[in-house]
Amino acid sequence: MLDRKEEYNKIAEKIVGHVENGTTDQAPDILKVPTSDYTSNKRWSSEMENIFQSLPLMLALSIEMPNPGDYKAMEVTGIPILITREKNNKVNAFRNVCTHRGAIVAQEGIGNKSRFSCPYHGWTYSNSGDLIGVTDKHKFGDIDNECFGLEKLQCKELGGLIFVSLSKTDDVDFEEFLDGMLPEIEHFDLENWYYHGFKVIDGANWKIAFDGYLEGYHFTTAHKDTIATMTMNDIMDFTSFGPHLRIAFASTNIKEIHDLPKNEWWKKEGCGVDFVRTLFPNIAISLGLGIGQIAQILPGKDPYTNTTILHYLAPKKPENKKEIDELDYNMNFLRDVVNDEDYLLGIEIQKGLRSNANDSVLFGRNERGNQFFHKYVDYYINNNIKKPPKL
Repeated sequence: MLDRKEEYNKIAEKIVGHVENGTTDQAPDILKVPTSDYTSNKRWSSEMENIFQSLPLMLALSIEMPNPGDYKAMEVTGIPILITREKNNKVNAFRNVCTHRGAIVAQEGIGNKSRFSCPYHGWTYSNSGDLIGVTDKHKFGDIDNECFGLEKLQCKELGGLIFVSLSKTDDVDFEEFLDGMLPEIEHFDLENWYYHGFKVIDGANWKIAFDGYLEGYHFTTAHKDTIATMTMNDIMDFTSFGPHLRIAFASTNIKEIHDLPKNEWWKKEGCGVDFVRTLFPNIAISLGLGIGQIAQILPGKDPYTNTTILHYLAPKKPENKKEIDELDYNMNFLRDVVNDEDYLLGIEIQKGLRSNANDSVLFGRNERGNQFFHKYVDYYINNNIKKPPKL
């Protein structure tokens, strides 16, 4: 088995070959996906049930809530979620719903608390989810506090990311789901990066949004004055780990890779060869030399919308105003590219698909990552598909 450096050297060599030959990794054939996959309420409901409410989801970065008492409250597929960090650094996740009358306990956002009080009747919970206070309990009647804690969800912190399963089952194997992508992520020590901030943007169907992260075929058209000046169009290498992908792209400065011997080409990540790493179903991770972006795509309330949280992080904390300004510039630049050049176009695509002009969406052989992703969506929602897709 190749070590990471050897593997990255091989990838860099393949990318250089693609650049020299004008080629890219390709699937065996084209793929047609029904337009209804992006517009059908029935299909969308099945995706929510069998994917987002069944599979492990990356819901937070460790550096968003690094300290004891930190918490994050959010909504995923209409389900209110509360993630907490205890004194012993243990991370928990709960349905953010009071066990008295169903009110939301913690309002959406990030903060630091050791206990949470329901805004309706004041029932209070610890950040370990235990019910620790019932207002006027002597009047309320006999209840066993141990039976009325917040409903716990399975949760695990791995590689600087916090994963939660919304499933009612108790046998979720997070490491098995992440497959070989876990060491890919652990390699970066994301728990030691600096969290600079986040941006929130709205877009079309969650799969339209995710499709954009899986190919570089659109760079010279949609991003001609931005991404295309840094990354070459339609030159990619794909590696799969279960349903997750590592996609390599050629930087426009890739010729500089020849300044190094081949056995050191692994050093050119982010400066010759760029990578996007995806976590199925909805995470795209791009870690550049100056700033990293982690896109977290959350389906909206119907098939036509999504809300995406763009997290921005850096390998080290800025030491002065100049470095802060550089991070701000890069964060705003990347946000504008995603929103103005990808997501606004995605909204137009959604209109086109809803018009019934086409029966299907076509993915070419060069759009190999998209084909793989859509086959995995089908695999998880269609019980008749017994074997997982292969890249």
